[in-house]
Amino acid sequence: MSEADEARHAEKMRKKQAAQAKIMANKTQEKGLLIVHTGKGKGKTSAALGMVVRAIGHDMKVGVVQFVKGAMATGEKAVFDAFPDHVEFQPMGEGFTWNTQDRARDIATTRAAWDEVKRMIADPSYAMVLADELNIVLRYDYLPVDEVLTAVNARDPMKHVIITGRNAPDALIEAADLVTDMVMVKHPFRSGVKAQKGIEF
Repeated sequence: MSEADEARHAEKMRKKQAAQAKIMANKTQEKGLLIVHTGKGKGKTSAALGMVVRAIGHDMKVGVVQFVKGAMATGEKAVFDAFPDHVEFQPMGEGFTWNTQDRARDIATTRAAWDEVKRMIADPSYAMVLADELNIVLRYDYLPVDEVLTAVNARDPMKHVIITGRNAPDALIEAADLVTDMVMVKHPFRSGVKAQKGIEF
């Protein structure tokens, strides 16, 4: 790169830096966020658990309740069990609804898991609460969306709540501060590759 090119690049970066500093100067508010990870793509739970790891690194206490999941051992549970002072990790599901085939039981399991989420949201010691795959049970009407919105809207103003799962209801998306829609571009499952340790569980 020539000296002239170097100088142009340096000037361009100085302008970007100044513009970024101007944007950041106006971002002074701090609050607990309602975060929704949805969409057909892989990574909704993985991204949420990444936030849990970050929270541990900042000495924050986190509550994790998994809806649907729980019928199999996962790598994340093994990791978080090593941080009992920072993470309460509760996989409370019994597997996919097409496996259980018992709507009344699924609703009862959902209610028990939701009661744990509500307890964590109400407990001031938790800085973050993850309701993993909650969107799935909302989609099947195992739990009223309005009840979820009431609980998250009544939380401490500094508490973060993360909700994952496909097909997030419109009302939840509207209420959220941050929504990510995971889009599937390509997945090995479609090529006959089964779920693998360290990737899916």
